Amino acid sequence: MSLLSEKLGQYQEPQKYKAMGVYPYFRAISSEQNTEVLIDGKKVLMFGSNCYSGLVDDPRVHEAAIEAIKKYGTGCAGSPFLNGTLDIHKELEAKIAKYIGKEDVLIYSTGFEVNLGVVSTLTGRQDYILWDEQDHASIIEGRRLSFSNSLKYKHNDMASLEEQLQKCEPDKVKLIVTDGVFSMEGDVANLPEIVRLAKKYNASVMVDEAHSIGVFGKGGRGTCDHFGVTNDVDLIMGTFSKSFASLGGFIACDKEVANFLRHHSRSYIFTASITPASTAAASKALDIMVEEPERQENLWKVTKFALDGFRSMGCEIGNTSTPIIPLYIRDNAKTFMVTTDLLKEGIFVNPVVSPAVAPHDTLIRFSLMATHTQAQVETALEKIEKVFRKYEILK
Repeated sequence: MSLLSEKLGQYQEPQKYKAMGVYPYFRAISSEQNTEVLIDGKKVLMFGSNCYSGLVDDPRVHEAAIEAIKKYGTGCAGSPFLNGTLDIHKELEAKIAKYIGKEDVLIYSTGFEVNLGVVSTLTGRQDYILWDEQDHASIIEGRRLSFSNSLKYKHNDMASLEEQLQKCEPDKVKLIVTDGVFSMEGDVANLPEIVRLAKKYNASVMVDEAHSIGVFGKGGRGTCDHFGVTNDVDLIMGTFSKSFASLGGFIACDKEVANFLRHHSRSYIFTASITPASTAAASKALDIMVEEPERQENLWKVTKFALDGFRSMGCEIGNTSTPIIPLYIRDNAKTFMVTTDLLKEGIFVNPVVSPAVAPHDTLIRFSLMATHTQAQVETALEKIEKVFRKYEILK
């Protein structure tokens, strides 16, 4: 055994929970990711998906992907910088730019690579990146790769953000980066106040709309549209792996910023382009989100029903007001046991434990899609109450 293997072999946390029979990861699904999925031949209600639009199993999206494969093949065999740009990539960029309300758009291979490549590239050694302590891991990795000064502010705490802005040299670039909807807790960024502070201190703003597109705003345009601050936010990021029912990501911004990123962002230049199928699927999903506002309406209907149900039950759900509902357990082992028991009851949810969160903040992440029915949510509430009472979690 090499020294590397010997050192890494000391990591035994997964084995511990596997031995207990409550290891909750890499659960193989053998069907489309609909509101109901198959696991080990058993039907399970899916409350762990990020496809808020519910379009991942839509036959129109499937057909668009199939037709793209027939015309363009299965891959691009190169980066967008060289041989990997297709006409449908350019068409999708233009469509998203119009949809979001920005001059230009770059498409990356994944949403993670958007944040990694944009946050690490935009600012220089003497500049500043200001970030919410609950920002997504991709933003964290991006700022780690940057040579800029990194200033963390307390979660959604505008006094803390202003305190950090006051530390910055006035003539240096200052970039505030925040999630629009925070992916674990489901709460919404205070974008109006962030924009006000950005103007006061001559800072720029980047918003990660990964978990808010398809949820907030007209036609699902996100929190920037919802708060009416699209023109005041410099960069708007989105991913195709959630409401767009595909894979990939984008950054929307002005032409000057886009031109710089196209020639400097490493995760854009040195990664193969998204596949033709992913491109066409995202494009069709965008069309449907705009054309069928009833999807978004139903998403909010079942979200309200679920939020009311969890509150009535006595669940601790934090400050969420979105289809992402954290059910706090506050114990690593108990979180795994609850997740395992719920799967046996036919309910798929996601456990969130340390080090993703502090040990005292562990939770079950319950998320909704536009295609969920009230009856499905009601079933989930009944099963969750049963399991939570077993483990004495309810207040």
